[in-house]
Amino acid sequence: MSAHDKLLGLSARPKVAVHKFSSCDGCQLAFINDAVSLLELSTLVDVVHFAEAGPLDEFAEVDLAIIEGSVNTHHDIHRLEMVREKAKYLVCVGACAITGGIQALRNYTDDKGLLEWQHGIYPQDTDVIIKEDLSTAKPISAYVPVDFEIPGCPITSTQILHAVRSILFGVEPEKNVDSVCTSCKHAGITCVTVARGEPCLGPVTANGCEALCPALGRGCYGCYGASKYANMGAMTDKLKEMGLSEIQIKHKFQYINSQDAGYKGE
Repeated sequence: MSAHDKLLGLSARPKVAVHKFSSCDGCQLAFINDAVSLLELSTLVDVVHFAEAGPLDEFAEVDLAIIEGSVNTHHDIHRLEMVREKAKYLVCVGACAITGGIQALRNYTDDKGLLEWQHGIYPQDTDVIIKEDLSTAKPISAYVPVDFEIPGCPITSTQILHAVRSILFGVEPEKNVDSVCTSCKHAGITCVTVARGEPCLGPVTANGCEALCPALGRGCYGCYGASKYANMGAMTDKLKEMGLSEIQIKHKFQYINSQDAGYKGE
């Protein structure tokens, strides 16, 4: 069944569930930051599970499931499969759910290295943590079919509410395909790379944040993932030209979205 057919099959008053996996909860907070819009939304849907906001019914049959966070444990996989089975339409929100996020930095070390990191945070029972953990942190789409993704770290209230309203009208939400540079141009923001020599991932990062960091004089960190027309090779060459080392460039691509696949170095 296509995503469009699934949307047409939603109930007149859809049931919605919001689920958390490994994450900081920032994308869920974006959902509830705009109280007025959330109250309006509550007149259109029944929110049956949303631990951050109150209601709990994790495996209820729902029309729309919204997932934040990446998969890091064996228990996550089982829970995710149950969520997918009970949902007609599934939306992933944020870098963690879509690319693995910060947690995916663990993919570049081994269990010994991970154990050393965790000793500083979890001084006890780290062996139990390692046994329960998967060897990698992966996005939701690595385990179950995903109908739509909303990138960001975190996403914004406008993004999630617009997406949900579109889905309620049986329309797939729009995807951001332009780069952050587009927002800079529209807003008249001076290019931080040209004017200040600041390394910036804006040319290869999907728009969505309205160029928040460049507006504050900082280079883009790549929170929204790669744009549709990203030229990673040219971006890598530019960063080298600016004096960044191979490892510094690699870390930039791995940082929030763990997109080292876009890195064109050695």
